[in-house]
Amino acid sequence: MEWLELKNVDWSEIGIGTVDTLSMLGFSTLFTILIGLPLGVILFLTSRGQLLANRGFYLVASFVVNVLRSVPFIILMILLIPVTKAIVGTSLGVLGSIPPLVIGAAPFFARLVETSLREVDRGVTEAAQSMGASNWQIVLNVLLPEARSGLIAGITITTVALVSYTAMSGVIGGGGLGDLAIRYGYQRFQTDVMIVTVVILLVLVQILQSLGDRLVLKYSRK
Repeated sequence: MEWLELKNVDWSEIGIGTVDTLSMLGFSTLFTILIGLPLGVILFLTSRGQLLANRGFYLVASFVVNVLRSVPFIILMILLIPVTKAIVGTSLGVLGSIPPLVIGAAPFFARLVETSLREVDRGVTEAAQSMGASNWQIVLNVLLPEARSGLIAGITITTVALVSYTAMSGVIGGGGLGDLAIRYGYQRFQTDVMIVTVVILLVLVQILQSLGDRLVLKYSRK
């Protein structure tokens, strides 16, 4: 099998593609957490029986989150091209991939945050209320610390999902390993390039998952 010789693999391009993928992953994960965490907290607090219960607001916010989560990412990227250009000035390359990555992943992470907060013992929240803690103090000092292991697990799941999203962004010129896989592995039938990019992505996922699992174990309450 000729592809085993890796004749078509340009390791400098692979290196650049890997750096681009890591850049997309890093920035999109950061902004996903910055947007998804407060959104998830708001969803939780405004749901029935919680501190800021507001049925109307919750239904609207929940609907928007569900809509964004249900749109396949490849379609979402195409739909968001005008928005992406308005935000960063381009829809191509690493920079052009970050807005759709964040918009696609933030609602997903928000749901994971909401689920993690629901697992917190309600008695702990009630105890904090009885001691006169404000809603803001309850969120910062009770809910988030108590849900820490679940939140870390949610970040891990979201980051792993973002790895596959970054690969898909190559379809519309998003750069990174996905772009190399599409241009060389698929369009030019260079199987060796495809194999190398897939292996690198698999290794990246394994590293992220292992790191996330270690952190969850470390911060889980015994």
